[in-house]
Amino acid sequence: MIRVATRTLAILLLTDWLPTAIAENVEWKRIQLDSKFRAEGVAAADVNRDGKTDILAGDVWYEAPQWSAHELRPAGDYVFDGGYSQCFASFAYDINRDGWQDYIVVGMPGEPCYWYENPRGIDRHWNQHLILREASNESPQFGDLTGNGIPELVLGAESQLGFCPLPADAMSAERWEFVPVGVPGDPHTNGTFKYYHGLGRGDLNGDGRSDVVIPHGWHEAPVGRETEPWLFHAFVLTKDGENEPLRAADIHIYDLDLDGDQDIIMSSAHEFGIWWFENLGAPDQTKFKYHLIDESFSQTHALCLADINHDGHQDLITGKRFYAHNGSDPGGKEAVVMYWFEVNRRPGRPPTFTRHEIPAGRDTGIGTQFQVTDITGDSLLDIVLSNKKGVNVLVQQR
Repeated sequence: MIRVATRTLAILLLTDWLPTAIAENVEWKRIQLDSKFRAEGVAAADVNRDGKTDILAGDVWYEAPQWSAHELRPAGDYVFDGGYSQCFASFAYDINRDGWQDYIVVGMPGEPCYWYENPRGIDRHWNQHLILREASNESPQFGDLTGNGIPELVLGAESQLGFCPLPADAMSAERWEFVPVGVPGDPHTNGTFKYYHGLGRGDLNGDGRSDVVIPHGWHEAPVGRETEPWLFHAFVLTKDGENEPLRAADIHIYDLDLDGDQDIIMSSAHEFGIWWFENLGAPDQTKFKYHLIDESFSQTHALCLADINHDGHQDLITGKRFYAHNGSDPGGKEAVVMYWFEVNRRPGRPPTFTRHEIPAGRDTGIGTQFQVTDITGDSLLDIVLSNKKGVNVLVQQR
């Protein structure tokens, strides 16, 4: 009995120690592609089909591995102090199904968004095509919302929250179809004000379908996502003792305490804070308990979930956006930082979050959207960034 107990204790101790030991071996190298302010959003894709992952940031794409710059549309001259770019989020996908990666750009909130047709190896400006005349909410999402294996663009438009399926014939579509998941209402509470903060997608109620979440509530996905109404469940994701929902950025759905229901993770666009909300098990998924993860740095205007250290748990990756409101936000003039938070989930116990600084990111920070993906092909996840500090890749090394 003593031997069994000792062995069990050793396994438990090893389980708690092993991820941290792996995390200590994670190092990062910065590659600066451009010092110029190009965009607040960024994408990664093999643009020229040479087998290498390139970077797209606003008006320019950077060809790997030398990172030579190519204009894909007329390049703007954006200033970091007092100005904004025309790219708040961007995504790469083969929109017209011709085998070449195209490019989606969501510009200033409330303005039109477009997709750009890859010229298939010709070094020229890419043809521009309209998606919507209005794109609202500062954290648009691009992913498979309907479960058909094809991503959709999730955002606010026409005073409603909704999504745009990829057109069957993208080349002839004058604009993309917009499928509402919400009803018209107060744009400050239904997620459709052009500067509304907070948007995410995920299976909140465990029925196998991805729902849409904002700090004011969640839209339950029906079986027929494009043909049936989505039921809205109101809640308020806020700090204890407060009434107004927190101004968030990307919202993620994840069972952090391994109790079988889905919790919510989000960060602060313009103040201090990263938080998780514990699902208290209400039948309509509207009761959540606030928990603070970190409030030592501000302007975490984008938040990614990815398994950085390959321990089977999704980790949090974020940083401080540089001059989000030109230095006027709380902490807005403090130094930029980058961190990843190692998440350790254990059944019946609250999750733990171990913060690891990314020293290579001390002069990069984040924008309004960034990407975590394997750039070098070594099966380690890297971080692709574009903001008022330029365009950078933080390469993970062991």
